[in-house]
Amino acid sequence: MPFTLPSLYPILDASILPPGRRERDAFLSGLLAELIDSGVTLLQYRNKRGSDVEIVADALAMRAAAPPDRCVLILNDRPDLLAATSFDGVHIGQEDMPPSVARDLIGPGRILGVSTHNPEQLGIADATTADYLAIGPVFSTTTKQNPDPVVGLEGVRLARGLTQRPLVAIGGITLANCRAVREAGADSVAVISAIFSGAGSPAELARKFLVELSL
Repeated sequence: MPFTLPSLYPILDASILPPGRRERDAFLSGLLAELIDSGVTLLQYRNKRGSDVEIVADALAMRAAAPPDRCVLILNDRPDLLAATSFDGVHIGQEDMPPSVARDLIGPGRILGVSTHNPEQLGIADATTADYLAIGPVFSTTTKQNPDPVVGLEGVRLARGLTQRPLVAIGGITLANCRAVREAGADSVAVISAIFSGAGSPAELARKFLVELSL
């Protein structure tokens, strides 16, 4: 059965989490419960600098707060840690291991997502066993130190024409432009700062995105 992407794909970066383990667990438990109550059904966890121990501990706290039947959890970059986290899948970038290696690590039953930034990369990723592909950055973004060139809405339209796989658009997406991104062909919009660094609680902002994306 093909993987179905929800319209909203929030990405939680570990940089917003408190430092202490007890505080961190409590924060994640409350945050995940609120996001699920707001309608979020998929969430990616990204931790670029943490140790393996920290990543697994965070992931287990998230899994405890988000049962598999309520929310799909995706781990960024670390297929090697997936089994230890009990997450549902992984997402890898162009600088990470090849999708074939990631698939061998996670097995056939887990979700595999792959980032792409241009038609050539998307075509290569489309020939793999990836369950979904991501294209971006759609607009300028501050969540990466060295972002790839902006693809714009036209880049999303082009990507849509090059693959039948579920397509996530990422990069600079806000409440003001998310519907245009979906109309350009994205099945889902990935958001980081627009939910987790915005004016308001993440759950409230997620709810607003879901309303806007349903119009």
